[in-house]
Amino acid sequence: MSEDILTASPPAADVRIQYGPDPHHFADLRLPNEKGPHPLYVNIHGGFWRSKYDLGHAGHLCAALTARNVATANLEYRRVGDDGGGWPGSFADIRSALRFLEQNAGRYNFDTKHIVVMGHSAGGQLAIALAAHEASVRSVISMAGVLDLQRAFELHLSNDAVAEFLGGKPSEATDHYAEADPMRLEVPRAVQQWILHGTKDDVVPPDFSRAYVDTKKKKNEAVHLLEIESADHFDLIDPHSAAWKVIEPCVLQAAQ
Repeated sequence: MSEDILTASPPAADVRIQYGPDPHHFADLRLPNEKGPHPLYVNIHGGFWRSKYDLGHAGHLCAALTARNVATANLEYRRVGDDGGGWPGSFADIRSALRFLEQNAGRYNFDTKHIVVMGHSAGGQLAIALAAHEASVRSVISMAGVLDLQRAFELHLSNDAVAEFLGGKPSEATDHYAEADPMRLEVPRAVQQWILHGTKDDVVPPDFSRAYVDTKKKKNEAVHLLEIESADHFDLIDPHSAAWKVIEPCVLQAAQ
């Protein structure tokens, strides 16, 4: 697998909804053909929080899941480079989108008892943060997530993307790191956390997820690690990858 998934056109969504006033406040819904109510997967795309990457590449993942009889909402949000993007604006958008979807569950036939929040790469950080800050989240999936913002800063991942996102170094934006860093956040023990990572990931090191799981287990959080042998960063969101046969059952299990 390569970054080709970032440019390949995904299957069209069933409906695009606007959850707020900004042009970036929208989500692509994909709805199963069978009668509901359906579990809902709320997906947060990655791209190191930068505006050059949009929700398009995550459409492949969402379409594949919807084919398995679950609804998906692929979220767009303001990112670094957009007016109001970065922390806390990006996160505020994600929270608004979740609340909009919950409030409109009847209209789209969502099963509000089975809502899963998931995110890839930088989206994994936002997904875990959402689980820590929003009491309604009961199941969260991180796929190759940037789950340690302090270490991401120290490693200068993606040319200091974390400093751009949070507005400075850890010593300069202390409150933002405390509010945003999954390693520092407390996720309620009732929330099931599924942490997925490929062993060949050269974008976000696999030990980000290993260290996160080790830390959270010591806090008695309900966290589960799945490492996918020989999978790279983008294999995890590519339904045509060899890794998908391992990933799909785990992802679908999260809604049970």
